Amino acid sequence: MKRVVITGVGAVTPLANSFAESWRAVKDCKSGIAAIDSFDVSQIRWKAAGQIKGLDHLRFLSKKQADHFDPFIKFAVAACMMAADDAGIKNRTDVCGSAGVFIGSSRGGISTLERAILHQGRTSPYLMPSTTISMAASVAALKLGAKGACMGISNACASGSNAIGEAYRLIHSGNAELMFAGGSDAPVCQICIKGYGNARALSSRCDSTASRPFDTDRDGFVLAEGSCVLVLEEMEHAIERGARIYAEIAGYANSTDAYHITKPLASAEAAAIKQAIFNAGLAPADVDLMSCHATSTIEGDSQEAAAINAVFGDLHPAACCIKSSTGHMLAASGAFEVACSAMSMIEGIVPAAINTANIDPECRVNISTQIRSGLSIKNIVINSFGFGGVNAVLVLKKI
Repeated sequence: MKRVVITGVGAVTPLANSFAESWRAVKDCKSGIAAIDSFDVSQIRWKAAGQIKGLDHLRFLSKKQADHFDPFIKFAVAACMMAADDAGIKNRTDVCGSAGVFIGSSRGGISTLERAILHQGRTSPYLMPSTTISMAASVAALKLGAKGACMGISNACASGSNAIGEAYRLIHSGNAELMFAGGSDAPVCQICIKGYGNARALSSRCDSTASRPFDTDRDGFVLAEGSCVLVLEEMEHAIERGARIYAEIAGYANSTDAYHITKPLASAEAAAIKQAIFNAGLAPADVDLMSCHATSTIEGDSQEAAAINAVFGDLHPAACCIKSSTGHMLAASGAFEVACSAMSMIEGIVPAAINTANIDPECRVNISTQIRSGLSIKNIVINSFGFGGVNAVLVLKKI
């Protein structure tokens, strides 16, 4: 079996319009969450979100494409192109000709569909292709010249991590050498805000402190938009072309709990974590850092904490909660958290949970409200869980 490494990262997040700047903001304990200003929320209870600001789509797309494609497609293309540049893929035709693209999305082109419904005028001929979940991967492949496997994966909030995991499997089995994989979502629109809000999933706070994982006063997640894409590569292929290597993807598990459409189940999450660690050839004692799903919902955080404690017992590995800074970017969050985990490993740091003032004593997760530095981090587990009981867990190893 082949070893799989990360050689490039691209991202647009509520924190910044590049991965390097977004990661810097995470380390600086900044928040990308603010009052929604892209539409009128005066009659809506939930008024905060993580929004993309100032992204120049014409860097990556023609004006016609930028005018007609849904934001989730535009975000994904931007992230893919930046990931290619970060991976040192300058001659895209030579390197990307046989590459594949897997992009996960939970909501696809929902904001474009909403606008079409509200407008009630002539339906655009671009409506269907612009809103299809697979179109993010297809347009990115077109721009990259990538002619390998191409797939849009929609698996709720685990979609981005599943895209990375399935791309990992393809390379690991020897069926691909290079893949672009990650997630993209643009759900900051009325139907999503009202839908998640009425499902009692969103925080009612309206400022940058709304996302507070594992806090005693948490009251729901904060919806956000963004994209993160990784370049995954067979290790020998990466070494031969002199690529910089961030980390190795060493394990992956994908499961469902067959339990409930919205309620998580700790035992199923624990089983997925255990399976991913086993698949990586590790034991729980080998894990130095947990990147938690940690959306800040009352039940979600409690169940994840129970799952972590069921796997690790008294070991209590360090844990981080990136959504405290970004909000919940749905499919993009899992991919962004994998990328941030790779940087935590490289720089020997654990980012702070920026809004967590009082850790829920029922959760017993080893998070910190201050950044931790000077650490030796060799193995990291990244959790992504979603509606329908879908569980995706990835394991990174230091190279």
